[in-house]
Amino acid sequence: MGRPSSKVTKVVVSGPLAPFTDAYNVRLEQAGYRPLTIVNELRQVAHLSRWMEAGGLGAAELTFDHVGEFLEPRRAGKGHRACSFQGLVPMVQIVNPGAGPGSPVGSGVDAVVDGFHRYLLQERGLAGCTAGAYVSRARRFLDDGPVGGVGVLGSGDVIGAVRAEVERVSVGSAQFYVAALRAFLRYVFVEGLTDTDLSGAALAVTGRRRTSLPRGISGADAAALLRSCDRRRLIGRRDHAVLLVLLRLGLRAGEVASLTLDDLDWRAGEVVVRGKGGREDRLPLPVDVGEAIAGYLWRGRPQTTHRAVFLRALAPVGPLTRGGVSVIVRRSCVRAGIEPVGAHRLRHTVACDLLAAEAGLAEIGELLRHRSVTSTAIYARVDIETLRGVALEWPGGERR
Repeated sequence: MGRPSSKVTKVVVSGPLAPFTDAYNVRLEQAGYRPLTIVNELRQVAHLSRWMEAGGLGAAELTFDHVGEFLEPRRAGKGHRACSFQGLVPMVQIVNPGAGPGSPVGSGVDAVVDGFHRYLLQERGLAGCTAGAYVSRARRFLDDGPVGGVGVLGSGDVIGAVRAEVERVSVGSAQFYVAALRAFLRYVFVEGLTDTDLSGAALAVTGRRRTSLPRGISGADAAALLRSCDRRRLIGRRDHAVLLVLLRLGLRAGEVASLTLDDLDWRAGEVVVRGKGGREDRLPLPVDVGEAIAGYLWRGRPQTTHRAVFLRALAPVGPLTRGGVSVIVRRSCVRAGIEPVGAHRLRHTVACDLLAAEAGLAEIGELLRHRSVTSTAIYARVDIETLRGVALEWPGGERR
């Protein structure tokens, strides 16, 4: 029996979006959507086109706001999974190239947050991961704020938000929230969105951060993580390569996500790592890591114009995010039957293994690319036997 033909051509789109269906189909194919998924998305486009026709809207008038209006009653009846906003984004971008990046904006909140994000990246020069963390907290602050939006904010709203945050998170997380909130409040004041600079109302959070000993995972658990990846499958080859990069090079999750094809120097056997504060370092590329990455690039990575090394496995194809790297680690832990850990525990594992091999703190700091020895000094607390040799005797008691 021959391979069944695609049903894509059987979807008939009428109305203002009909002339754009071929370009839409090509866009979805380039984004890695499977044929049957494209069928479902085209059916949704057909419904949207008829909805626009009934409302007297032309193709050039389609915006993300209209998509939100179209999907809202459908989601109420069929649920979120039956109505894909993300699937309609390419159509909006085709018929209206000047449209934004694609989020269901219905109020001015998204416009304010997007402007804040650009400000952090372009004016403040923050790293992408830090800017994203600031933006997520600013959005949460606005979502929980007064109905009138930014323009009606008062000091009481800011103080209440900080108090609520202190009650539900750790001291360190609350301090980060305050830093993000102050940056946001200064931004909306400079932009003229508020009449008063409310950043001073975000009072400092005092208290000691809880610090625990850095912990890695055992060699057996690390081996189990790598074995849990089915390298016969495309996603297994990607996950295996990601885990090896974390376990051998000690990269942060965001640094793994930001790796590009241009960062790999195969002839020199090196990789360029773009870390915090715009710092760039060249690290040796171990043989097993290079082989794993090459295997993924040859027999696992989707064909795309994206330059990121690691890509999403599901459509729309795009660069893997910092959160996606952490998800890979946690899912691998579940498959391996070990306690779930985050990607940063694998960074600690590299440092602890080096310490066990009697490497000095200077060497560990160089591999982990710490800016100061203070950051590396936390690993000195892990070497209990060496600490015993420098411990002073307690008066009236024996040294332990």
